[in-house]
Amino acid sequence: MSERITRGDVEHVARLARLELTDEEIDLFTGQLGDILEHAADIEALDVGDIAPTSHPLPIVNVLRPDELVPSLDRDEVLDQAPLAESGQFRVPPVLGEEP
Repeated sequence: MSERITRGDVEHVARLARLELTDEEIDLFTGQLGDILEHAADIEALDVGDIAPTSHPLPIVNVLRPDELVPSLDRDEVLDQAPLAESGQFRVPPVLGEEP
């Protein structure tokens, strides 16, 4: 990129976005946006033709357990610890505001 972003560019974008910026903010954002665009240009200039595309910089491995049948918790023991149980099920407050 041969041109840096100008103060006028920042003022124009701020006006389009209906942002009221102070002179100090315009100066700050002009410098920051210019640095960002220069960095983007540096990255764009890299030769990445031999690099395979990736979706994540680190290898991602799912942590899964084997799909094996194992004994579950005892139903009566679990229901005994619930605040309310009825007919072998948890009783919960109604969603629509009625008292249980």
